[in-house]
Amino acid sequence: MPKVRVLVVEDSQTVRARLVEILSSDPGIELVGEAGDGKEAIALCQQYRPDLITMDMMLPVMTGVAATEYIMAHCPTPILVVSASTNRGELFKIYDALAAGAVDVLEKPNGHEVAGDWERRFLSTVKLVARIRVITHPRARLAELRARLLDTPPALAVQTCAVVAIGASTGGPGAIVDVLRGLPPQFRIPVLVVLHINEPFGTAFADWLDGQTPRRVAYAKDGVSVASFTGRVVVAPGGCHMIVRAGRLHLTDGAERYSCRPSVDVLFESIAADYGPSAAACLLTGMGRDGALGLLKIREAGGTTVAQDESTSVIYGMPREAALLGAAQQILRIGEIGPRLAALQGLAMETTQ
Repeated sequence: MPKVRVLVVEDSQTVRARLVEILSSDPGIELVGEAGDGKEAIALCQQYRPDLITMDMMLPVMTGVAATEYIMAHCPTPILVVSASTNRGELFKIYDALAAGAVDVLEKPNGHEVAGDWERRFLSTVKLVARIRVITHPRARLAELRARLLDTPPALAVQTCAVVAIGASTGGPGAIVDVLRGLPPQFRIPVLVVLHINEPFGTAFADWLDGQTPRRVAYAKDGVSVASFTGRVVVAPGGCHMIVRAGRLHLTDGAERYSCRPSVDVLFESIAADYGPSAAACLLTGMGRDGALGLLKIREAGGTTVAQDESTSVIYGMPREAALLGAAQQILRIGEIGPRLAALQGLAMETTQ
């Protein structure tokens, strides 16, 4: 089996040496280069075409975000963000990188881990992410796609819809932004979001998402009415399932589903039971199968269901499972999902969006 060819991008010589040492200890991995800034990372990526890049965010000359954006636009390569960033501003940079096409994020070791534990997680994550077939990041093409959709009759019938739920995992930050940007300002249906993201990196995601679209975004609070979030977006906090019961949000610490908490399935199933035909849901890019059965429950209850297509998914795992189950009424490119959801309220995207 060919070795996984890795490029390490890290400005700290001490940290870079440690990452190189760990990678070099695995016979299934080949180190092809080291870079100390984003500009050098781009040059080495173009020269060596690695299978994976480990990318720090806080880099001189060119930041990790800028390097990620360029690489994913011009020489798409699986990128694993390796970061110690936990303050709000630096977390925002991680979300920007994930939205630009980085596949996953792993925290740097803090020195308190059990001996060998972080090293094993790092190596297994490198090998997993390296197998992912990444795409040229499509966001630059979305404006053209949305404009074309203005001339296309909505495929979803206008119906009474009380809530929209979105589930996503790997590749999710950028996909969620694209869906929300595809909703016109007049869209008033509450949107509930579950995203799988490793802790401690999920703590500021709602704040970051709030700055990406004009739509207000907040973390869910226990007992609050879903209807009170008209025109707004609610995100499940890390470590809690978000469910809807009798029209109110509830946060629970129930068992993980597919090793996930929050789980997309748990939210979707509760919405199917509570709203039936008045529910709509879309399942976006992600690894695994969380959300597929829940999407099927919503369809069986008479609700509206959409899954992202393979061509625009960073990982065609969760939406693929939904497609195989027949859970999705429509399978759409990411730029088509927002306008199709808007059609549930009888709206179309404005040309200025």
